[in-house]
This record gives sequence, structure tokens and C-alpha cells, in this order.
Amino acid sequence: MDKKWLARKSSREIVETVASDDRYEYDFHDLDRVQRRLKQRHVQMIAIAGTIGTGLFLGSGNALQVAGPLGALIAYALVATVAYATLCGIAEMTTWAPISGTFPHYASRWVDPALGFAVGWNYFFANVTAVPVEINAAVILMTFWDKDTSHAAIYTAIIAISVCAINIFGVRYFGESEFFFSITKLLLIIILLISGLVLDLGGGPNHEVIGFKFWKHPGAVNRAHLVELADADRFLAILSVIIQAAFSFQGMELVCIAASETENPRRNITKAVRRVFYRVVLFYMLGILMIGMLVSYDNPALLSRVGTAAESPFVIAMSSAGVKAFSHIVNAVILTSAFSAASSYLFCSSRVLYGLAIRGQAPKIFAYTTKKGLPIAAVLTASAFALLSFMNVSAGAETVFAWFVNMVTTGELLGWFTINLTYVFFHRGMKAQGYQLTKNVYNNPLQPYLAYWGMGWTIFFILLSGYAVFFKFQTSSFLTAYINIPIFAALYFGYKFMYKTWVWKPLEMDFVTGIPTVEETELPEDPPITVLEKVANVLF
Repeated sequence: MDKKWLARKSSREIVETVASDDRYEYDFHDLDRVQRRLKQRHVQMIAIAGTIGTGLFLGSGNALQVAGPLGALIAYALVATVAYATLCGIAEMTTWAPISGTFPHYASRWVDPALGFAVGWNYFFANVTAVPVEINAAVILMTFWDKDTSHAAIYTAIIAISVCAINIFGVRYFGESEFFFSITKLLLIIILLISGLVLDLGGGPNHEVIGFKFWKHPGAVNRAHLVELADADRFLAILSVIIQAAFSFQGMELVCIAASETENPRRNITKAVRRVFYRVVLFYMLGILMIGMLVSYDNPALLSRVGTAAESPFVIAMSSAGVKAFSHIVNAVILTSAFSAASSYLFCSSRVLYGLAIRGQAPKIFAYTTKKGLPIAAVLTASAFALLSFMNVSAGAETVFAWFVNMVTTGELLGWFTINLTYVFFHRGMKAQGYQLTKNVYNNPLQPYLAYWGMGWTIFFILLSGYAVFFKFQTSSFLTAYINIPIFAALYFGYKFMYKTWVWKPLEMDFVTGIPTVEETELPEDPPITVLEKVANVLF
């Protein structure tokens, strides 16, 4: 097999590396034609948008009802550490190589081309399937104001067209929409946290001091009602919430997927990642803690399952305190969250498909871009999946649609696992070739231990995703929970068998070809002058 040798002189020695064979050519300057149109404020808000959404506003209510206040807090805290570890890994690789294709390409480049192919198509499917799921969630939220179910098809069409249009108009429009939605969500969660604290301390209309009374009665951890042993049953309840929490945190990696279309990507992504940890702690952890203080896990309203603000624990708390109008504001913001999530998933799926195409792992037609750098073929293909949202209008298709919902989380977790695995290889290859990791624009001193932590837990989460089915077996539930695993394996081994790929050794990894230098991507930063510019610099 022909091999192209790349010599590089390091501070320690001259190291010869196998860049690639001819089938894995990495110099794609002439093919990658997307343009850097996302600004710093867009990137910062996209990072927030990936952590605050329906998972916090609505999903937290289900978590509270299933596991209780302490159980939900433990589950969300654990998943938060895994999400953060994953984000740190992809951020370090992205700031080294801010190019299209993101982590599926990194997996191909530094682990095994077959792994990049498998995770790329798996991640594309998971994200493109999530688009109709979120559109449908937005339609359900509309029923909070309009109870006429015959209007569902109209709302579905309006929301689906709007989501697709934002992405078809270009990345700048996507960035502006995410900026607006993120600001809205930020304002709401700040208002909710402050209002919740006031209510808890007795500042509501009835002046009742709540404190932590619901942690004592009915209790801090609920039971799953799967086994008779109380402590074991409570542990199973916490496990049940972990998958819900994992779904809530998915999407944090979007900020890195958009790197090839971001101005000054190395600097801006570094800022976003360094700040996102504090935002997760401040908004998510305090949010989960707050609802556990305000609402008991046996509150009947948590069982409503209407999919609107009526089941939000924040709204339940406000309504119990006599603040009735608050639900309309919360529902409106949750609606924008669902719309934002659908738009983000469409963006992710189209960029992953584009990255696969320019590297020969998807049909070349998907690599076509407009003069403004929009991968229009990939965007239109991903947009077509939005039509699946009409399945929920038909009663007969609801079951299949529910399967899609369950399959999304496992597909995303496989992506998290691959990111952490790829980072372990990246870290090992960089050290073997004499690179100093601390000199990268972004480097976390806890690596590679963060990656090991993320890799271990994501395997556990994937295996855990359908554990409840073993207590009351249902074939459909088992398949939707675990079908992604054999599909992923079939993609990996099928590609490996067809193209005879191998796992790259540390000295064979290419860290140079086709990767723009810092001088090529980063412009000098203009220091803030006015008061507004200084405030914006702190916030964004």
C-alpha cells in the first residue's frame, strides 16, 4: 500500500510520521468552502443554548417525579461532569484543527477511518431524527393556548418551514436566531431562580417559608417501584433519571461543530468552553436544586404529561404560590427552546453530512456549496427529515415516532463516547510526536483523565439506557433502546472490511496536513473601548 511520509522537526527530535495513504488524503483546502460568518457573541450564546432548554424547563419535572429532589440532583450532576469532559475533549481537538467534519473526521484521522465513518453517519441520523422530535414538541407547546387538535398539522407546517428557512438562509441567520433564543432563555432562567428563591424564603403571596421541607416529606429520593428492597429501588430510580439528564445536556458540542464557520475559532471556542462550566453549575444545578425545594416529587401536577408549561415544575411552584400568569411566559420561552433545538439539530446534521462528503465517506453531491459557503445540498437533505414531524399528526404513526425519540439519546451518547475515545488517541499521538499540549490554544490540565472519565461513563449510560425493559420486557422498547449499538457496529466493521482500514499508531497520526495555522484563522483582537463594549466582552 502506498504511503506518504511527512517529516517534522520537533524540539526533541526529527520524527517521521505516516500522514495517510492515498485513500485518506487530508488536504481539503480546495474542497472545504464554508465561510467563517459566526461572530464571538454567536458562539458564546450557542454554547449556552446547548445547555439550557426543554430538558431543564420540562424534563426536570419528570426527573423530580421519578427520583426525588436529591436523586435528580445526583443524576444531573453526574451527567454534567461527563458532558463537560466531552466538551473539553472536542474543544481541544477543535482548537487544534478548526475544520469541517468535526469529531467524525478527527476519529477518521487519529483513530480509524472506519470509526469516523460509523460515528459520522450515526451522529447524522441521531441529529436529523431529533429535528422532527423537537418540532413536534413545539407543536405540543402550542396546545397550551390552542386546544383544537385539528390545528396540529398547520402548526407543524409553519414551525417546520421556519426551522428549515433559518438554515437555508445561511449560517449568519442561524447565528442571529440562536443569539436571540439564548438571550431569552438566559433571562427566563435568571428570573425563575430569583423568583424561586423568593418563594422558598416566604416571599410569595401566602408567605409560607418552604425551605427543604419536601426533602424530609415525602423524602429526598423516590422509589422506582421495580424491586422490593427500598435502597436498591431508590438507586434504580436515580439510574432512570440519568438517561433523562443525558438527553438534557446533549447539544453542548454544537459550538465546536460550528468551528469551521466561526470567526477566530480558536480564540472564541476557547472562551466559550472555559465559561460553559460555570454556566452549567449556575443555571442547571441551581435550577434542579430550586425545583426540588419548591415542589414535592408526589405533586399530582408532575404527572400531567401534557408537554406544555403546565407540567413545568417552575410553573407548578408559581401556581401553588398564587402566581397564575407566569405559566404563559414560561410556555412561550419553552416554545422558543424547542424551536431553537430543532434548528440546532438541523445545523449539526447538515454539517456532519457535509464533512463526510468532502472526505469521501458520503456521496459527493452533499459537498456542494453556494457562493456564500452554504452546504446547500446537505442542508436541504437534512431539512427533508423535518417532514417526519407530520407522523405525529397520524395516530397510526405515533408509535414509530416514539421509537425515533428513544433512539436519539443512544445515538448522541455514542457520539460522546467517540469524542472521548478520539481525544485519548489524539493526546497519545501528540505526545509521541513531540508536541507540547500546553501550547495549544485550549488545553485542560486534567486531560487525559477527563476523557477516561467521559469514556467510561458514556459506555455505562449506553448500556443503562433501556435497563427498565428487563424488569418488564417489551420487544419494541428493547429495540429502540439498543438498536443503535448493532447499527454502529455494522457501520464500523462493514467499512473496515470493505476498505481494509487500520487503527492509526501514535507516529502515524497526521496533525498538520490541511489544518490552517493560528495566523490563518485568528485576527488581532480589538480591545473594548466603550462601556457597552466592555460589558459585552465580559458577557460574550
